[in-house]
Amino acid sequence: MRGAAPAARPPSPWMQAGRLTFLALYGITLLAAFGWAVSNIRQVGPESRAVVLRMGALERIHGAGLLLAWPRPFEQVVMLPSADRVIEQRVETLLRENQTRGIDANTSPNSDAVAGAGYLLTGDAGVVQLDVRVFYKVIDPYPYVLQSATMTAALDRVVARSAVAVSASRDLDTILVARPELVGSDSQAAERRERLRGDLMQGINQSLAALQAQGAGLGVHVERVDLQSSLPDGAVNAFNAVLTASQKAEQNIASARNDAAKVNQAATQEADRTLQVAHAQASERLAKAQADTATITSLAQTQRERGDPGLLQRLYRERIPTILQKAGNVTTVDPHDDARLILQGSQP
Repeated sequence: MRGAAPAARPPSPWMQAGRLTFLALYGITLLAAFGWAVSNIRQVGPESRAVVLRMGALERIHGAGLLLAWPRPFEQVVMLPSADRVIEQRVETLLRENQTRGIDANTSPNSDAVAGAGYLLTGDAGVVQLDVRVFYKVIDPYPYVLQSATMTAALDRVVARSAVAVSASRDLDTILVARPELVGSDSQAAERRERLRGDLMQGINQSLAALQAQGAGLGVHVERVDLQSSLPDGAVNAFNAVLTASQKAEQNIASARNDAAKVNQAATQEADRTLQVAHAQASERLAKAQADTATITSLAQTQRERGDPGLLQRLYRERIPTILQKAGNVTTVDPHDDARLILQGSQP
């Protein structure tokens, strides 16, 4: 009679632990491999687009939708904004606080190290600070991807270069309203000020086109530029004082013109009134004179026309008695007898 086979030994705890560890690592490896295999399979939104690079070279540009690409390092997927999306960037290199950030805080604000930081020179030897915001679109994805690490700094330098050229070609009054009283006298000042933004955008795009022609393009095109100009703090007070004095001078001139207009109006009214009184008095005197001389004028007219030859004799006979009655003493002299003369001052 054969003996019973010996029972199999159960695995030791160490073997069980090793088997579980192997299975766990195997599963993790499978999951990692699956995740790696599908790492570049993604959904591209309507506001974005994807650039697929195969071994660093441009493979294709994928729009909105499901993207299928080989995992890294075979293919690399870079997400970019869509062609219609506008990106905003503030030019930090033109700001004074950014240029003086690395300077010792104990340095005087008036020292040469920070005196001109953040200010641009104008054509009339003035200084101005420009706060520029650019809004651009990505028109060429591949150069944009290649320059993505230095895109912000490169675009800042291009904008700063154009801002320096635009500021140097204009005077201070064209860039900002330093003297508002000139706007009324110069109808083209406002138009030149509005053209500043367009010239700045044109200069930026020309610089970008020149970089593109040299093979170092950024792949972007500026669609709009927002520009805000300001003066140095020390000059603001001076300009405010000038503006205040100008406004007071304008008020004084306006007040003087009003007073002069009132005086002129009162003088005109007084002159009109005096002229009317003079005309009335002259008319009255003329009427009285005409009434007083009407009889004599009528007699003279009759005498000239010889209509009544005996008129003078008749008038003499009618009026001489009245005249003689009023006289106290009458002396007659014969014009043909010179024996008796009447001398002035002699006694009769």
